[in-house]
Amino acid sequence: MKNRLSKLGPGLLFAGAAIGVSHLVQSTRAGADFGWGLLWALILVNLFKYPFFQYGPRFANATNKSLLDGYLNLGKGFLRIYFLLNIGTMFTIQTAVTIVTAGLASQIFGISDNLVYWSVAITLLCTLILWLGKYATLDRIVKWIILTLTISTVIAVCLASFKNTNTIDFVQILPSEANILFLIAFMGWMPAPMDISIWHSLWAIEKNKELHKNSTMKESLFDFNVGYWVTLILGICFMGLGAFVMFGSGIEFSGQGGTFAAQLINLYTATLGDGFYIIIAIAALTTMFSTTITTLDASPRVMSKTIELLYPNRNKKDYKTWLLILAVGTIFILMFLLSEMGILIQIATVLSFITAPFYAFLNFKLVLSDQMPEEHKPNKSLKILSVLGIIFLTSFAISYLLML
Repeated sequence: MKNRLSKLGPGLLFAGAAIGVSHLVQSTRAGADFGWGLLWALILVNLFKYPFFQYGPRFANATNKSLLDGYLNLGKGFLRIYFLLNIGTMFTIQTAVTIVTAGLASQIFGISDNLVYWSVAITLLCTLILWLGKYATLDRIVKWIILTLTISTVIAVCLASFKNTNTIDFVQILPSEANILFLIAFMGWMPAPMDISIWHSLWAIEKNKELHKNSTMKESLFDFNVGYWVTLILGICFMGLGAFVMFGSGIEFSGQGGTFAAQLINLYTATLGDGFYIIIAIAALTTMFSTTITTLDASPRVMSKTIELLYPNRNKKDYKTWLLILAVGTIFILMFLLSEMGILIQIATVLSFITAPFYAFLNFKLVLSDQMPEEHKPNKSLKILSVLGIIFLTSFAISYLLML
């Protein structure tokens, strides 16, 4: 077990990237507004998305290539589409997660309430860590972050359940028409946008380079499963926090991530007592810091790899260049376009929703193709789940577009 734990890495980075706004804000809000009534949606979407996220490390381990390499072999057009989609979303996503982290830091440390200052400081700190330490430092940091996050969140849920005086109702519901768009958004971002499978495949290759040998398929899937099911468990935990502490409180919660997070911490401490403030604060801040630093690493990594594949004659790795581009672009948006964040996030959200079936189909096609060794292709049950998942995600994307 000690040997297995030492090899954990990409799966925890996946968890670090996934457990962010979708968990802290949306899962908690689902619990706050509907109690345990949307537990079915949380479990169902994690089940249907499971195979497509798993195909990232599966393909990387079997071929020692990333999903981007696989997309290139399917057709250069797929890679160009991915490049354009990523350009259209990476700055907005990075800005969104950073501003929520900044809101939490401002609330917890109380040094300044200027979210732009906090956001710039957090962006520069994460950039410095990644610039100097690269993957190895990120791997070590996120292991401790996920451990701290898991322990503090579980403690918070246990405390909330002990303090809860209301009857716990597990009756599952379908929201009214007025709230159906929230349900779609909740399921669409849970546990994460589908293109994180691409990030995972690159992290898996970097982990093998760090170990100076390839992990076995069993080790790779163990690592993935640990990270993936941690995201589900913590999603349930954050829903439970909302259900135990916020459901029926009568408070109207802000749709802004930073403001909502501040309301979240204040309501927790009001319910559980000031003595538990530090536990709630650590759980919330580590949740968002892990997302901020992993997304800041992943986007430059995939953009560098994409350029390398599209233009092989350049023979130049651009990770640090893209890291600077993303950091500077994020700071620019924070300083000059913050008032337009609503529109930018809506664009990023729409792209994430409508491209989910695209990534799911490509990942499924790759693991069934000749690029994949026969012994590592998915079994029959995973294939069936994949087909059902593609149908689910396609219906999901169409429903979302019709609701806009």
